Amino acid sequence: MTKKRDVHRPVKRSEYVIRFGSNNAANGWRDLVATKRNAMADAWDWLTQTPRVITEKCYPLKGDLRTVVRDTRTYVQWQYKVPGGARIWYYVVEATSKQAGEVVLIRVATSHPNETK
Repeated sequence: MTKKRDVHRPVKRSEYVIRFGSNNAANGWRDLVATKRNAMADAWDWLTQTPRVITEKCYPLKGDLRTVVRDTRTYVQWQYKVPGGARIWYYVVEATSKQAGEVVLIRVATSHPNETK
């Protein structure tokens, strides 16, 4: 008998790949999927398809939180609001001719972060 394995959704060329930028982001994502599966499926769709569209639920952070530096490059830091107060903070790395665009999750909080209250 073969071992069962999860099948991950393939990404279209026009979509972004989601990556974890920290272990805390990975743990937060896991916790939110366990408690808010449908909302996190919607978050996945949003982040892979339209991570830079500004709406009431998704926008760049302000002030000191507006940017994040990774590997000497500065990126705009975004916030996606998950219903119930949870938040996803991320930045976007644009696609190149050799690599798909990426959404890098920096923080996935199961409640509203104090920094933005």
